[in-house]
Amino acid sequence: MAGGGGAAPAPKQDELQPHPVKDQLSNVSYCITSPPPWPEAILLGFQHYLVMLGTAVIIPTALVPQMGGGNDEKAKVVQTILFVSGLNTLLQTFFGTRLPAVMGASYTFVVPTISIILAGRYSDIVDPHEKFLHIMRGTQGALIVASALQIVVGFSGLWRNIVRFLSPLAAVPLVALAGFGLYELGFPGVAKCIEIGLPQLVLLIILSQYIPHAMHSEKAVVDRFAVLFSVTIVWVYAFLLTVGGAYKHAPPKTQLHCRTDQSGLVGAAPWIRVPYPFQWGAPTFDAGEAFAMMAASFVALVESTGSFIAVSRYASATPVPPSVLSRGIGWQGLGILLDGLFGTATGSSVSVENAGLLGLTHVGSRRVVQISAGFMIFFSILGKFGAVFASIPAPIVAALYCLLFAYVGSVGLSFLQFCNLNSFRTKFILGFSVFMGLSVPQYFNEYTSVAGYGPVHTGARWFNDIINVIFSSKPFVAGFVAFFLDNTLHKHDNATRKDRGHHWWDRFRSFKGDNRNEEFYSLPFNLNKFFPSV
Repeated sequence: MAGGGGAAPAPKQDELQPHPVKDQLSNVSYCITSPPPWPEAILLGFQHYLVMLGTAVIIPTALVPQMGGGNDEKAKVVQTILFVSGLNTLLQTFFGTRLPAVMGASYTFVVPTISIILAGRYSDIVDPHEKFLHIMRGTQGALIVASALQIVVGFSGLWRNIVRFLSPLAAVPLVALAGFGLYELGFPGVAKCIEIGLPQLVLLIILSQYIPHAMHSEKAVVDRFAVLFSVTIVWVYAFLLTVGGAYKHAPPKTQLHCRTDQSGLVGAAPWIRVPYPFQWGAPTFDAGEAFAMMAASFVALVESTGSFIAVSRYASATPVPPSVLSRGIGWQGLGILLDGLFGTATGSSVSVENAGLLGLTHVGSRRVVQISAGFMIFFSILGKFGAVFASIPAPIVAALYCLLFAYVGSVGLSFLQFCNLNSFRTKFILGFSVFMGLSVPQYFNEYTSVAGYGPVHTGARWFNDIINVIFSSKPFVAGFVAFFLDNTLHKHDNATRKDRGHHWWDRFRSFKGDNRNEEFYSLPFNLNKFFPSV
């Protein structure tokens, strides 16, 4: 028998092989077209509703007081956002990309809305409620005009022709920063009430990642409903801290973030109310404000393209054909038009947190997201019940963001499997675009927070807003730099084409290039005959 000092056996050939490249994610439990059983689908739909609530509440909470509104107006705006988000999600899943993408309120539109709030033409109005109505009508007019950009770019097929030049390499910074770029909404929000936010974050990780492996259960329950379980437990814990008097003598800011009775939504929300178009009055139009909102609309268009790509991956679909992306952008434009008609104070885009939830649950079913849209509409009409869920403390929501945004960021990185990471060209484009995507918006945001206005400070306020909105978006800057460099740096030779992964996506450039596209993206009710995808 040989001694113990011999050389280790040579590794087998298959151990030396890299992991195979996959154009579809294989370990998803339910893909777009395979819905879970109804009870499970309803619970998963409610979980999606719970996740999208955070943004639907945070944006009005920031904007409505600045507009002159109180708790009554805030509750009505939250209801309106939920109602329109439900409509937009149904339109997108039935007629748009048909991906399981939740369409929710977008942070991208906050900057031009604040610009409208600060506009000189509203400074003479003394009555706060009257001021709120006038500002709301101004944002409505700007959103209605801005929606035309996405409607035209999407339905004309212009976006299809641009996206055809998107390679896996250029998609990486765009999709990755659609998730990672929202880092300031994560732990800084958790830290505003660390005794609630941190337990939520730790519990969510334990329930979704550790317990399923410890239990070895055949049926995924704990990890699939980790958001529901963890939010319920920590919410009850926060409620007990509140009623137990833990924050009785705390500073007002701490009370606002930690207490479960500070949102003012439950008391202010009506029992039953159906949001309707022009509920705040007739929209007003201002050219400068419309231009600034158009810039936000263009940025949201690019960000949503990245989010659609992430959703398609987690739904175990094939890469989205350019014509389907263009169609989805057109319907997103119609969604922004609805935002303007109903008066939500902000525009719509793909909800990044819900895209991350697809990854957390391993469920990419279209039906689940359509059920969540039903919950949005139902609870927006039954105001009091909806307000109860909407009053979840913000640090709990921020803890969810830490995990869900990370999932979207990581799916962006997963497209590197199609690229040659040993190529210096790849390293340059990838590194430079991600760095600039983080660095340029950081400069714009820092400058604005110190000076009170952006680095571009000309006499034309609308021009300032356009530049500041565009360069404050991390996925937009990163995606634009990567797209430009990838399509201009010696792209024609065959080796470069393989390095950037372009050949992997070739057959998905047209709708008929892969027969799986029919299953995932074709329109219902035989509409493909009238609106063919190309």
